[in-house]
Amino acid sequence: MKQTLRDLAEQLGCRLLGDASLIVTSVSSLQSATSGSLVFVDNPQHLDLALRSSAAALIAGDFSSAATSKPILISAQPRLTFARAAKLLRDSGRHREIHPTAIVPASAKIGKNVAIGPGAILGEHVQVGDETTIGSGSVVGDNAGDDGGDGVGGKAVKIGSHCRLDPNVTLYPGTTLGDRVIVQAGAVLGSAGFGYVRDSETGRYEQFPQIGRLVIEDDVEIGANSTIDRGALDETRIRRGTKIDNLVHIGHNVQIGEDVVIAAQTGLSGSVTIEDNVIMGGQVGIADHVRVGAGAILGAQSGIPTKKVIRGKGVVFWGTPARPIREYLKELAFLSRSAKKER
Repeated sequence: MKQTLRDLAEQLGCRLLGDASLIVTSVSSLQSATSGSLVFVDNPQHLDLALRSSAAALIAGDFSSAATSKPILISAQPRLTFARAAKLLRDSGRHREIHPTAIVPASAKIGKNVAIGPGAILGEHVQVGDETTIGSGSVVGDNAGDDGGDGVGGKAVKIGSHCRLDPNVTLYPGTTLGDRVIVQAGAVLGSAGFGYVRDSETGRYEQFPQIGRLVIEDDVEIGANSTIDRGALDETRIRRGTKIDNLVHIGHNVQIGEDVVIAAQTGLSGSVTIEDNVIMGGQVGIADHVRVGAGAILGAQSGIPTKKVIRGKGVVFWGTPARPIREYLKELAFLSRSAKKER
């Protein structure tokens, strides 16, 4: 886990001031910096503190161009560049092997420099791209052609290149992951959706077919213990760049756009459509067949009833049922005044 500042500057597209041959081994905060650490400064007020820290070098904005007591990588977006540097330092030291206790059938197509951890199980005809890591105890669905009773047999699981599956991840048959997808521990992708048909004569429920697919596009990140159902008859799709927190549930047939951010404990019912660049706070609840327009912001614990359409780029929606926050706050103020009058 080490890189010279010259190599980092080239990979990050930064201008370098100072010793290009200096080696850094990790990223850290200013408080915990060591002689091998790389830190960042995005506020000129903190520059002097960074220069006096134990860090080997720092990433900072143009405001630091005159400082020379430590090597500096100059970036217009220091925090973003720091995040990218952290990934480069982590990846440069990765030890890659297929552990002898992993089960990898002869029919699986495994790319170059793939790591598969202890006890991981890959099914028949699974495809894994170059530089991908599959963590210990993970299970990647069997695609031998027998559907095993779930109706999705024969749909090969495909995992792209430079993906990372942490320990105990489960991918059901019919799941496709693009490139650079990160799935944290315990996540379950491609399970059967919660769809049932009620027999009006007996009152009993029978499952509607759940034989569709799940497609996760490039650069998606999925948090620990999150669950995403496959489509009922067609597909559930999570588009490029979306980031999903821990303990999120996404139901069958959901369509999520690009660069969406979903915080923890949010639940999306079946057939919901989330357009590009939507932001959702924690514990948001969305009923079936809802559409959330591009750029909308849903505050924590917002609730959206079935078939509702939310529109408003950059508008914050809050409450249950969710409405623009200005309306919500006016209602709270009115209720507060009314309560005082009744005292």
